[in-house]
Amino acid sequence: MSTDQNEYVATLPLLLTEVEVRSAKRVSPSFVRVELGGAALGEFGVDGPVFDQRIKVIFPNSAGNLPDFTAADESWWTSWMEIPEDERGSMRTYTIRDVVGSGEDTRFVVDIVTHAHDGAHDGAHGDALDGAGNAWAQQAAVGQRLIVMAPRRGHDFGGIEWSPGQATRLLLVGDETALPAIRGVLRDLPADATGAAFVEVPVDGDVPNDVTTPNDVTVSWLPRNGAARGEALHAAVLAHLTGEAPNEALIVAEDEIDPDLWETPIYSSSGEEVAEATAVPTGEAPYAGLYAWIAGESKVVTGLRRKLVNDLGLDRKQVAFMGYWREGVSMRS
Repeated sequence: MSTDQNEYVATLPLLLTEVEVRSAKRVSPSFVRVELGGAALGEFGVDGPVFDQRIKVIFPNSAGNLPDFTAADESWWTSWMEIPEDERGSMRTYTIRDVVGSGEDTRFVVDIVTHAHDGAHDGAHGDALDGAGNAWAQQAAVGQRLIVMAPRRGHDFGGIEWSPGQATRLLLVGDETALPAIRGVLRDLPADATGAAFVEVPVDGDVPNDVTTPNDVTVSWLPRNGAARGEALHAAVLAHLTGEAPNEALIVAEDEIDPDLWETPIYSSSGEEVAEATAVPTGEAPYAGLYAWIAGESKVVTGLRRKLVNDLGLDRKQVAFMGYWREGVSMRS
């Protein structure tokens, strides 16, 4: 990126900057970890903890070139989308695992899921196995360059869904694509937080040993090791909430699945009317005081949403259900 481009893009209310791979390594059978650095990342900032902050990453096109944002202004998105897809490069969404360094040495640490052993996707918030993020991560090397879109200090960017309000107990649920976000939330929780996290990963070797949690938050790791996706997660979450193992498997019909599933206390991807956010229900309401954050493959998340909201009676103000990806579907951003 030229100096002129850095100066121009600095006028945007977000970071839209070229970054360099400072390190790249496989950290488990299914995860590749990269550190992305660039002087402009020193301007990264959010209002409060990072939690589950999402960013966008643009990968080079088939010719190995990145888009040129030299003349970027607030219409850059429309202009970029007008470029044919095979020329403009591919954009994917990731959660920041960590932010390390400071000033011009600020780096984003991003974990990318590759070649899930039960065959499905890469670690973007959703790609098929042959997706852009997976293909790039397989050959990631120091010195390669990408473009990152991320929050600029002092400007609203969005991308953080963790919003427990005054909840007295917490529930985090996700698959491997949600692991970086769950890790970030656990890291940033107050020391007196109470709750549980359930995380499904492809194989035993993908269970990390560096996740920090408050003393009263437990984490259950659920390696599939070839079992059906979501099976162990569904059973563990329902047993946690009801005290009993479910008497039926997770069954979701294809026509029930919203590939764009994104339901939070203040947003509905289905167009459902959403009232202004209020406190998590207390008193005699079912599961009073609970806040649940659930993310991962859309079919699995859909099944859990149905059980928690329809069957167990959780108020929608108590839950965030996010379809990070859909098995067999390559999501575009």
